[in-house]
Amino acid sequence: MGATTSLANRQLSVTPGQAVEATVLVRNNGTLVDQFTLDIVGDSREWSEVTPRVMNLMPGQDGEATVRFEPPRNSSVPAGQVPFGVRVISREDPPNSSVAEGAVDVEPFMDLQLELSPKSSRCRTKAVHEVVVENSGNYPIPVEVITNDPEEQLKLSLDHSALTVQPGTSAFLKLKAKPYDRFLRGADKRLPFGVTAIAPDQPPVNMDGTVVQQQMLPKWLLPAAVAVLAAAVVLAVLWFTLVKPTVQTAAREAGKAAAEEAQAELQEQANLAERRAVAAEEKANAAEKKVDEMAANGGPGDGAAGGGARGATTDDQGVDISDGTAVDFRITTDADAQADPAEFESFAVPNGAIPPDKTLVLTDIILQNPRGDSGTLAIKRGDDVLYATGLQNFRDMDFHFLEPWTFSPDQPLTVEVSCQLPGAPEPATGKCTPAVSFSGRLSGPTPN
Repeated sequence: MGATTSLANRQLSVTPGQAVEATVLVRNNGTLVDQFTLDIVGDSREWSEVTPRVMNLMPGQDGEATVRFEPPRNSSVPAGQVPFGVRVISREDPPNSSVAEGAVDVEPFMDLQLELSPKSSRCRTKAVHEVVVENSGNYPIPVEVITNDPEEQLKLSLDHSALTVQPGTSAFLKLKAKPYDRFLRGADKRLPFGVTAIAPDQPPVNMDGTVVQQQMLPKWLLPAAVAVLAAAVVLAVLWFTLVKPTVQTAAREAGKAAAEEAQAELQEQANLAERRAVAAEEKANAAEKKVDEMAANGGPGDGAAGGGARGATTDDQGVDISDGTAVDFRITTDADAQADPAEFESFAVPNGAIPPDKTLVLTDIILQNPRGDSGTLAIKRGDDVLYATGLQNFRDMDFHFLEPWTFSPDQPLTVEVSCQLPGAPEPATGKCTPAVSFSGRLSGPTPN
């Protein structure tokens, strides 16, 4: 049959921080001796207890227990009715446990606090404080915050003044304090003010603060200005007594050294020009001497430009190199790029440019490399190389021979090119296209 449970008083009232008690009656309705466990259920279990928690009852016997409610005096327990239950659990018949229900009325209380941060501030034109309104009570409180200036020296303003602070929370307000008057120099002024929080049916809560007004000009400004002026005077003295003479001396020495260096360079250039003039004069004398010798021998057999009769000069093959018909032709190349610089591609005189029974006498050549190819170009007579040069050494270059080159029919003229293109992959790809223009005469064997 379990147990029956009843409360002597189902409606209780308690002030936070105090206690109230109620009596619980328990009857054993079973036929056996039973043990009963008592506990509290509901929101009040954190701040209530039952004594005793365990009781043993004979069949039909009644027992009493005391329930004590003691809510803390803080915002954790809101004001108002809090339902509760006293549960009795039978060891012999757990399913037939019983609960006696009631309610405890937690009375409201107010705990309003006011803080000012900082309490004292320093400023020249405007100070900012923070007003903190804290509600440590157990119900919402409507609050009005006002400021007061007993000496009427400050303009005080709050970002808002009316608010409702919930239990266990704080509200933060910004307070700006601006002095009405300013001063450039002088002692600090202490300007007091007050903040008051007003709530219904409660005395006002006050907090005092102070604004320390400072002079507009910083205190360090005058000493700093004096120090800067003194430093400027010292620097000026050092400049005119030490630095400026040293700089002027160094400048004069540097100018003198630069002048000497320039003079030496000009002298060196003059000496070089003189040496070149002497060398040119020596070459001119040698050429004049050679012309005189050739004139004494019967004519200018070297084919050089100039006047004079042309004699029957012959080379070592019995060819008259001073007579014949003029000839001009051009050998153009189209050489494939080579990975090996020793590989050359040969290009011959264009067909029909030189008759097969004639000897070619060359007096002028023009080398052309308009694309700036890289590699090597060689001019050959038969198997002999007469001239070789790097393609990168010229774009347009011409030669006039005092001693003509002769090419007999069995010693043909050829141009060979080894083309190397920088950055070309392996195997190399691309082409080199230098060209050589030739001018001279065509001569036959000297008649007997």
